Amino acid sequence: AYDEYKYAPARRVGDFVYISGVIAGPNGAADRGPEAFKTYARRAFKAIEVSLKASGLTFADVAMINTFHVWDGPGFKGTRDEQFAALSAVKDEFMGPPHPAWTAVGTTGLLADDGVVELQVIASAPRKAP
Repeated sequence: AYDEYKYAPARRVGDFVYISGVIAGPNGAADRGPEAFKTYARRAFKAIEVSLKASGLTFADVAMINTFHVWDGPGFKGTRDEQFAALSAVKDEFMGPPHPAWTAVGTTGLLADDGVVELQVIASAPRKAP
């Protein structure tokens, strides 16, 4: 993605690491219900975890989550509440208290045609004194 679309998976600026959006969706799989979506969401959180670890961070350092939801798209069969509950349950598998700030926004589509949610995080990463 860095060369093709000219963006970094993660970038440090000052005392923060910004992790680019990761799409959770079936990626062509047939099952699009809430339980299957949890599997797709776990895959996205694991990709975010890789970027965090590469920066020397963990989910405990995440200060902000931004999620962009396709509520009525082809990638999810269920209600808005079911989608958000499934994503929230998976988030809780990766992140405990203190919980990060979170903004969830509805949208009409994502780069992946069957994408359901795009997750972006901002992590606190204070530089160590020399």
